[in-house]
Amino acid sequence: MSDDNVAAPEGAAANEPTTLGDRAKRIVNPKPAGNLQQVGVILLSSLAAVVLALAIASFILWVSGYDAAALFTNMWDNLHNSTKMLEMLDRATPVMIAAVAVAIGFKMNLFNIGIEGQFLIGMFFAAWVGTQFEMFGPLHVAVILVVAMAAAAAWAGIAAVLKTERNVNEVISTIMLNSLALNVISFLFQEYAKFKDDSGSLDVKTRPIPESGWIPDIVDGKLSGVFYISLLVVLGYWLLVFKSRFGYRLRASGANAGAARTGGIASKRMIIIAMLISGAVAGLVGMAYLLGDAHAYYGTSRPEGFGFAGISVALLGRNHPLGIVISALLFGFLDTLTGPLQIDKIPVSIIFVIKAVILLSVVIINELVEVKMARRTADRTAAQLEAAGVAA
Repeated sequence: MSDDNVAAPEGAAANEPTTLGDRAKRIVNPKPAGNLQQVGVILLSSLAAVVLALAIASFILWVSGYDAAALFTNMWDNLHNSTKMLEMLDRATPVMIAAVAVAIGFKMNLFNIGIEGQFLIGMFFAAWVGTQFEMFGPLHVAVILVVAMAAAAAWAGIAAVLKTERNVNEVISTIMLNSLALNVISFLFQEYAKFKDDSGSLDVKTRPIPESGWIPDIVDGKLSGVFYISLLVVLGYWLLVFKSRFGYRLRASGANAGAARTGGIASKRMIIIAMLISGAVAGLVGMAYLLGDAHAYYGTSRPEGFGFAGISVALLGRNHPLGIVISALLFGFLDTLTGPLQIDKIPVSIIFVIKAVILLSVVIINELVEVKMARRTADRTAAQLEAAGVAA
């Protein structure tokens, strides 16, 4: 008799698993109540990190002789200001996309720190290709988006190949590729006139993208239409990673590559696919700037920091779609405080302190929570397996 044909113990409830295979599935996929409890723990741990960061920031302001209460006053005022709320959504847009790109790598147990270089490469080539023609608006925008995703994915693919073929750690390769991306763009600007605008601008840039390639604002001058794209990216991430067979294989490979290979999943191929998808999503990070604001790639006044902000948001959101959205909105909200704090003569650097403490706190707290939950899961699993063995 095989293990999967073991009869249920006498007195077992009708909805209880009747085979060892069913029992194993129940152990791996706990009941909804357990999932809800886990979500609650995650939310509380992230909230604790935010509260701790605000407390430390207040203490730093107080010790430095500044009015710590002004920080919370400005936060409260911004919450009741519709213009600031639109600014929050606008600032959260690129960070949300960057966080999804990072989270895809995390799910494959890959630390893609190269989002910064990937989105700059994608934005540069998208800006150049976008100037080469003019066509029906939505089609023109679609071509630009595809080029941005393809260029960024190709750049991320370099790190993937280095890891699978030469076992180069992706952290090292993606960090180096960030710097290399800037050098490559600078080289193309200097050596090939076709990439830059010859209008005599003081800042080296590509030629302006025709208006047919622009994405209109949702609220003129306040909220980019790319905000809708960012929500679609989050939705796509949820469907791909959490609701598809490919997503299951991705998460299985990330959780235990050896076991995944035993189950017939090609881990090297999954690494390459995950990095390509992560890079493709990263290519959309700069689209709010390119298609909604500047309409060209500028050599010096380009956007920066979104890649590293995405890492923080992905960590704070625990790589969950809803957590990423909430965390991106939090970071966007913090960025809206820079103007009011300057008016109150409070150093804007306190915002960076808050973000840094949130990141450190959430890593530490999440690690402690993971250890505790792992112990509880191991104890519960051992008890259920022991009961299953007795029944068998």
